[in-house]
Amino acid sequence: MEYVIEMLNITKDFPGIRANDNVTLQLKKGEIHALLGENGAGKSTLMSILFGLYQPTSGTIKVRGEEVVVRNPNDANEMQIGMVHQHFKLVHNFTVAENIILGKEDTNRGFLNMDDAIKKITALSERYNFNIDANALISDISVGMQQRVEILKMLYRDAEIMIFDEPTAVLTPQEISELMKIMKHLTEEGKSIILITHKLKEIKAVSNRCSVLRKGKYIGTVDVGKTSIEQMAEMMVGRKVLFEVEKGASKIGESILSVKNLNMTNKVGKEVLRDVSFEVKAGEILCIAGIEGNGQTQLIEAITGLNSHFSGNVFIREDEITHKSIRNKTLTGIGHIPEDRHKHGLVLDYNLGENMILQSYFDNEFQNYGFLDFEAISKHTNDLIERFDIRIGRGERTSARSMSGGNQQKAIVAREFDRNPDLMIAVQPTRGLDVGAIEYIHKQLVRLRDENKAVLLVSLELDEVLSVSDRILVMYEGELVANVYPKDVTENDLGLYMSGSKRGAV
Repeated sequence: MEYVIEMLNITKDFPGIRANDNVTLQLKKGEIHALLGENGAGKSTLMSILFGLYQPTSGTIKVRGEEVVVRNPNDANEMQIGMVHQHFKLVHNFTVAENIILGKEDTNRGFLNMDDAIKKITALSERYNFNIDANALISDISVGMQQRVEILKMLYRDAEIMIFDEPTAVLTPQEISELMKIMKHLTEEGKSIILITHKLKEIKAVSNRCSVLRKGKYIGTVDVGKTSIEQMAEMMVGRKVLFEVEKGASKIGESILSVKNLNMTNKVGKEVLRDVSFEVKAGEILCIAGIEGNGQTQLIEAITGLNSHFSGNVFIREDEITHKSIRNKTLTGIGHIPEDRHKHGLVLDYNLGENMILQSYFDNEFQNYGFLDFEAISKHTNDLIERFDIRIGRGERTSARSMSGGNQQKAIVAREFDRNPDLMIAVQPTRGLDVGAIEYIHKQLVRLRDENKAVLLVSLELDEVLSVSDRILVMYEGELVANVYPKDVTENDLGLYMSGSKRGAV
């Protein structure tokens, strides 16, 4: 059997941690090969080695049967290897075309020859049915479209071997099914794809084979058609995983959060919230469902204080917090797992210990006469690392920027749950997490609810919406269009509400 890629006995060491431990991966021509593993299992590291971002400590790489050294991404591109990263590598104030040609510019006497580039980009966009405007600014297009730009970057460079790193982590269900079609189309043309993911349903939907990593070690490769989701989950986590969320009947108590008549317009005068009113009660998980871009982000920003340009009122119990500072809102008993973990969840250049006390550094536990107590911070952080299974190399001194996306998310979740808030606002709390970590976070949300706390969950994952929540509000174009209970609706019903095809009582 001839493989287009062979990574043989790859080991990669970083200070304090072995990210890959004697891993072998073989990719056949024309297949979609899934690379499955928990957060921090070494998947992205392995692919970064193939793409030339890291050099292996030991091991061999073969491309089309020939042994190679991939010194940098330019070498990878020369070998027709391309990669779409989990966090896109795009310049936001450049156009689509400028991003695609970056590093592969065609010039004529020192001037960019954009006309030919735009022709080629437009032809590729039409061929793969991408519907992308080459002259649009990256900052003006949706996340799903930005991902298509990343795929076009690979196609523009004639990539035959494509690496997708967690490609669906930021997409809506509709965008995910479109991406699956694109991937199948690419392999029908003879291209070969490595798909890094921990979404088992997606592996079942598109992959031919699946290789599993656990804690940096290679566990095995299976034929996806002959292997159940449960078997793959067990290979990945090392134990059986519960896919059903276990929870008893909710005991509804007093109102914890009241939102009254919220209205907001954006910078260009478009109404993004229209007369939004609802309550979240003690002992309840209320989920706000909707396709991305329908006002959920602005609603949470108004409640948490990230945006003050709105009208209406926000109460925690009887206490109006509408225009309180963010710290004072937090101190009224709000926990917040934000949508954008890099922008609002962490200070990437701080270490983990510093990030774990962002909401509480001023407490007597962590300071003495205005000086931080580093011993107390270290003890607190190491306790959270153990309780929430955060996998890192250097303990509390690990830079937040160097952590994998999943472990960054676990760190935010650990910090917010540890504060034991009366109201937990959890926006996409399981985005980018593996099945074991998702199971753990769902249990924590249910635990808060069972302790008579309130949970406001915002999620795009319909199976999460239906399995975790006690009540569901659906948002469409800045309005609440339905107030339903999970037992009374199907995924299809929710999809109709979310797309604006159906409205219900609120």
